[in-house]
Amino acid sequence: MPVDYPIDLRQYITMKSIYKLIVILIVFSIFCSSCQTTGRQDSFIVNHRSAHVPLGEFEAQFHPFLSMGGLTKQTVKVFYYPREDAVCIQYVMNFFTYNQFWSRTGRQVFLSALQQYNIDYDERSLTRSRRTIKAYGDVLGYLIWQQFSFSVRARANAKIELGYTFRDRSPYFTINQRETEFIDPESQENYRKSPVVTMYLTRTQAAQIAAFFDQDMLAGFAPAGSAEPDNYDDDYFESEAGSEVNADRDEY
Repeated sequence: MPVDYPIDLRQYITMKSIYKLIVILIVFSIFCSSCQTTGRQDSFIVNHRSAHVPLGEFEAQFHPFLSMGGLTKQTVKVFYYPREDAVCIQYVMNFFTYNQFWSRTGRQVFLSALQQYNIDYDERSLTRSRRTIKAYGDVLGYLIWQQFSFSVRARANAKIELGYTFRDRSPYFTINQRETEFIDPESQENYRKSPVVTMYLTRTQAAQIAAFFDQDMLAGFAPAGSAEPDNYDDDYFESEAGSEVNADRDEY
């Protein structure tokens, strides 16, 4: 004699599938919410005409495009934009002036990354691998770049990776600025792409950047700043290009 089920078997299977789908959607929603609360920035923008304060300068090594002579040392300028609470690292590479902006969140990540690098350095646990150039994570930066004062001033967010690499048997802490592009909504002719640029730093040089990133020091500046707006974007010069860098290597 057939059993009289209160619910048809096919209906039961369908309802069970619906319940599984609802559970999956709930779990996915919770996962997405947790991702949004990790502190990673979705956007970061700086007005280059905002009042800003010159903080000083430091030296760093770069590898110019098509260079066959290894790393070259340049002087890098540093500015603070109190209104946006952003620190600008300005350097010249391949006839372009780059203004690399760091938010407070990005600066905190940099300081933590440098601390871990120093620990790894002292423990002699650094390894030779291409992947170590992003060993300590990445941050969202804002980039403004321009070739000449009369050319288009391109701007875009850029991923900045923190890590290290070896050059000629010496380790360097690295700031690896990833490729990014500027798309002008008003003119397709103004399309600009910024290539990957890596900054190579000895521990002493990296410590100088850490000093510029110190929040207690930056908090001492008035919100309005003290410099005239747009007073540095048109300064195009390459400092000490081709300088010898052997004396600044870290022994390892």
